[in-house]
Amino acid sequence: MSRMNGDQGLMMHWAFDEGSGVSTLESVSQVRDEIQSVFNQAAFTEWSGPQWRQGVSGSGLLFDGYSTAIVHPVHEEETGGGHNPLSALSIGVWVAPRSYDLGHEGKLTAIVNRHNMKRKQGYLLGLFRHGSWSFQVGLEGGEWKELWSPDGYELPKNEWSYVNAVFDGNGGELKLYLNGSEIASTDLPRGSSIAEASGTELLIGKNNHSSLLAGVFSLQMFSGILDELKIYNRALSAEEVAASYWQVLDSGHGGARPQVPYEEIRLDRTPLLSDRHRPQYHVSPPAHWMNEPHAPVYFDGQYHLFYQHNPLGPFFYHIHWGHWVSKDLVHWRDLPVALAPDKDQLAPDGIWSGSATYDADGLPVLFFTAGNDSASPNQSVALARSTYAQDGDPDLVQWIKHPEPLIVQKKGMGAFGDFRDPFVWKDEDGWYALVGSGIEGGGGAALAFESQDMLNWTYKGSFFEADIQQFPYLGPIWELPVFLPLGSDKQGVSKYLLLVSPVGKGADVEVYYWIGQLDKHNLSFLPDQEEPQLIDVGDFHFTGPSGMVDPKTGRNIIFTIAQGDRTSELEYQAGWAHNGGLPLSVYLREDGRLGIEPVQELQSLRGEKRLSFRDKSLAEANDLLKAVQGDMLEIQLELERGSARQLGIKVRCTPDGEEETLLYYDFNEAMLLVDRTKTTLHPGERCRGVQGGKLELPGENLKLHIYLDRSMVEAYANGLKSLTTRVYPSRKDALGLEIWGDGEPLIKSMEIWNMQSIW
Repeated sequence: MSRMNGDQGLMMHWAFDEGSGVSTLESVSQVRDEIQSVFNQAAFTEWSGPQWRQGVSGSGLLFDGYSTAIVHPVHEEETGGGHNPLSALSIGVWVAPRSYDLGHEGKLTAIVNRHNMKRKQGYLLGLFRHGSWSFQVGLEGGEWKELWSPDGYELPKNEWSYVNAVFDGNGGELKLYLNGSEIASTDLPRGSSIAEASGTELLIGKNNHSSLLAGVFSLQMFSGILDELKIYNRALSAEEVAASYWQVLDSGHGGARPQVPYEEIRLDRTPLLSDRHRPQYHVSPPAHWMNEPHAPVYFDGQYHLFYQHNPLGPFFYHIHWGHWVSKDLVHWRDLPVALAPDKDQLAPDGIWSGSATYDADGLPVLFFTAGNDSASPNQSVALARSTYAQDGDPDLVQWIKHPEPLIVQKKGMGAFGDFRDPFVWKDEDGWYALVGSGIEGGGGAALAFESQDMLNWTYKGSFFEADIQQFPYLGPIWELPVFLPLGSDKQGVSKYLLLVSPVGKGADVEVYYWIGQLDKHNLSFLPDQEEPQLIDVGDFHFTGPSGMVDPKTGRNIIFTIAQGDRTSELEYQAGWAHNGGLPLSVYLREDGRLGIEPVQELQSLRGEKRLSFRDKSLAEANDLLKAVQGDMLEIQLELERGSARQLGIKVRCTPDGEEETLLYYDFNEAMLLVDRTKTTLHPGERCRGVQGGKLELPGENLKLHIYLDRSMVEAYANGLKSLTTRVYPSRKDALGLEIWGDGEPLIKSMEIWNMQSIW
């Protein structure tokens, strides 16, 4: 509407037409408001500031969900004049949400607010769980009034909606409008006024009284794009609201609702590509939080991998299923969130870990842990199907949940209340599922189920449980069971691999495994030896296992999360938390042990070969290494012990040795170790101390295959063990390498390549 006929009583207007920069103009007062954003400071990456996007008219402002907000200084004329209460208020704004908040503590995600609910003062327009929305006001006289959107009028994600809220104190009405039409109203006492929320700031995108998580993260912050926010000190009529809506449609969009291209609203990894600690050839979400990757599946020439994801920020909260796709297990593309909590009785509170398999027609299906806090237990096993049969989309972007849970835990079925992370596979006889749980009064367990039709499941009892008295570090609950066929040993016996992740009191949260046999009749596992083994001997940096049999190559491939090892404060500043580990091929060796190696496809990332030599002394090798620096490298190294008791390589070294990380092997103790006592000078980083574990190498040379990727350090030793750790050097010149030993070893061979980003 033009100012002449429609903007009478306009108190505030943000057009968000700047398109760049860290401030936005409130055009009535001509005040420039600062836009808060974590990337205004950019502690670890290049400065980028807040993100601007295409709006309904000109540009709009993208709010990241955890750090973007606007504080506007309030003037007298914007409160009704001095201490005079507002007898009328209208708010109009174009809203394109990217994600919804969980609704923690019942609080609204604020679009715009200046309120104090405890004192019953001010006003609040905001979103709630699953897209419902509300306008709330505190009235003079001490009453708090709320008007909510009716069912069916939720604000859709990734789409523009025009939202209006009207408070008419004289007329005694509160109204909501969606896309120009009234959808809800409630009566007020005639002559009502909004009580002045004195001492309270006007905030856009942030709740005046947001909940605090981990002492750092403000919840109830808006995620998505806002445009054309107007606030009036009068009650707009229905005709004015409709005219305002149609003016935008007619003036710039040919009478149609404006669209939001996915590229405009999706999480953007670009600001993080220059983060000096963020891995560039490990799979990661575009931004914000992930925990375990899971549900790998191969279909129609592409690998799909999903992951636990909070799209609102780099903190654990309101978990969705993120989604990547790849043709080679190395170069991944970001796809839209595959599964999100919805307004239903299946999984309103979280889409937690699971797995993928194929249905009777060979189409991929997802099994997930459905989070429903109104149920007991709040975890059940659920199913989602791809829309591929209808749309033929090879990226499998769309998934439809089966409306009911498939497996619900009953008393006597494992440790009641802990029942999650289904691992499902199919063979010629049907479908089988393992679910992570425990035994009441005992230790962790994987529970077994079978089905003939993938929908109706029969409980078969415990698949495997270990002796918690003998192995207390295996804990009371197991998560993320993974079961893979390893083929036949030298005697022709079929062997299998079982992986679990123990949690709970006394648990050492690492990835433990057994090799053994399958008793298919009883659907149980018989380990070759009772004591579990570790794949990785780093300290809590190789966790959250998932796995698949690759139909393309027949390999068993394991995926993990590489935990970030940072404080919440640093994750806030960085804008991301965690990434995936490199995909590993696991197999049964001739000697009966489990072999592990990164997938061969990673060689496609090799750039320039920086160094290659054979049979050098320690001094000669280190002289050659002076020419090599980098934080994205692949290193292959074979060391002959000689007289050395300890032998290894320093990585991420500063020229003066002030910062360095030492990977080494102790021959006397048969231990693979990392020393991080000098990794960083940054006082807030956690990477400290010496970690490692057992690795028997009787009479063998030490063969290390090392991947450096900014903060990631992975060392694979003799195809038997890995050591995954994290490093966050404070100095930008921590890029050097040095072979280290306490005797006179022989460097049998060494090759180093630059590695390329997958993004």
